[in-house]
Amino acid sequence: MRLDKFLKVSRLIKRRSVAKDVSEAGRIWVNGREAKASSNVKVGDELLIQFGQKLVTVRVDKIVETTKKEEAAEMYTVLKEESRTNSPEEED
Repeated sequence: MRLDKFLKVSRLIKRRSVAKDVSEAGRIWVNGREAKASSNVKVGDELLIQFGQKLVTVRVDKIVETTKKEEAAEMYTVLKEESRTNSPEEED
């Protein structure tokens, strides 16, 4: 499934257009690599998403084409949340 669609269906990001903008801005990484909206995600992938000054790491647990609001959180597991001012590549 495309990254932007996964983010929308899982409700990590509410709109697919916003998910596209966030990924094109270089604020999403899949398995440690910067990802584009068109990148494919699969079960087991780790996503690192920068929401402002907050970094959230999630693992993809389930891929479905559509889901209800109550079931969206079953698509991923939050592994880590942290406040940051630097993006991951600036740590080196």
